[in-house]
Amino acid sequence: METKQASTTSGRGQVQKLALLVAGLIASAPLTWAAGGPDLEQCIRTALGKNPEVQAAAYRVDAARAAIEQAVSAFYPQLTLSSTLTHTDNPPQAFFANLNQRKASLQSDFNQPEDTENLRESISVKYRLWDGGQRSLGQEMASLGAGAQSEARTIIRNELAHQVVRGYYTLLQAREVVKVHEETAQSLEESLRIAGERVKLGSAVKTDVLNLEVKLAQAREDLIRARNGVRLAVAALNTAIGEDLVVESALPEPARETLTPPAKPEMSETGANRAELRAVRLAVELAERNWRKTQADRLPKLSAFGSLDWDSTVNSDTHQSYFGGLVLEWDAFTGFRQRGAVSEARARLNEASAEEQKARNQIRFDLTQAGLQVADAWERLEVARLSVVSAEEALRITRERYEKGATDVTELLTAQVGLTATRTRNVAAYYDFQIAASNLERARGDLGMKYGP
Repeated sequence: METKQASTTSGRGQVQKLALLVAGLIASAPLTWAAGGPDLEQCIRTALGKNPEVQAAAYRVDAARAAIEQAVSAFYPQLTLSSTLTHTDNPPQAFFANLNQRKASLQSDFNQPEDTENLRESISVKYRLWDGGQRSLGQEMASLGAGAQSEARTIIRNELAHQVVRGYYTLLQAREVVKVHEETAQSLEESLRIAGERVKLGSAVKTDVLNLEVKLAQAREDLIRARNGVRLAVAALNTAIGEDLVVESALPEPARETLTPPAKPEMSETGANRAELRAVRLAVELAERNWRKTQADRLPKLSAFGSLDWDSTVNSDTHQSYFGGLVLEWDAFTGFRQRGAVSEARARLNEASAEEQKARNQIRFDLTQAGLQVADAWERLEVARLSVVSAEEALRITRERYEKGATDVTELLTAQVGLTATRTRNVAAYYDFQIAASNLERARGDLGMKYGP
């Protein structure tokens, strides 16, 4: 019975050692990174130039500016050049063609005209003299639309800059977490060595070694996941940038900066620099112009027109004529279409005003939330800094006591787990504060403006 039990224990030990060997081989294949990767500013500036969302926003601005040119064109005369060749035996058409060619004769049979050919070349001009201000309002609306698109682009830049900052610091955090797990694995290997020596001396039991081996295997699994987390963070950062700027062979080196406590947002802060506020204000003005334009649509419109015409048959002399005049148009009744358009435009104006107030409330809350987050991150960072020192000292003392046989392996593992968790929280707190500080700049509307218009 004892032999069978010993054989089973031996088999389990070999399986565990094999599992540890495999996990060790996988975990010992580190990411091939080196210092010298792009810094944060390079990442942000590249993203602001290469990210597809920013590029699309820039094209929308260009399209809106082109719409201004189209609106301005309404103030210019509309000139049309035309050339028409006709061939007919229709009595009225043939008569007027001959008349324009100065060849009409009372001797002709008007009811049975010959085939008549006419080549007419014309220059026509039209010009709107008065339309109740519709053209001016259309130009103002186009300008406001271009301004709104420009503010939308600023919004995207501000948000994107924060996304890149968050992605950059998430990558640095992932790298430091890898280091934490590497150090944990090394620490467990040292504890395993000590336990093995104690077992040989008869001052510890075999289960101490087995428990440490299981914990080491788990630590190596955590290390594998942490290294994959780095690769995922690289992919996420490059997605935000818009191109593969950051590569695993040359990652940015984590550099712990000296941080200072955050300045609390003033209660009077309303995010006045936020492009969102300017955008909704422009939307209100645009809706107001549209309302006025629908009202002006009810008014009469006065236009001038004129043309110069040249009529002839092919290969004959041309005869010139002109035609011009004024036209006054007024849609006296449109089946209540105009009244409905005015009511709709007024409702859209009220909607835009409500959306402006909603945006102000949201921005105020966003700023308050960002301020609370950065203060919370700073407090957690202060606590984490002190906890790491205590956890390191606790593990050192516990390992010394275990080596002397003054404590058991459970206490040693508890101290090790506590140190790993504390170091991980410390890394997270540091980068959470960096990200929260960036988010506060975003909430104030300052982040995107730091890197140009």
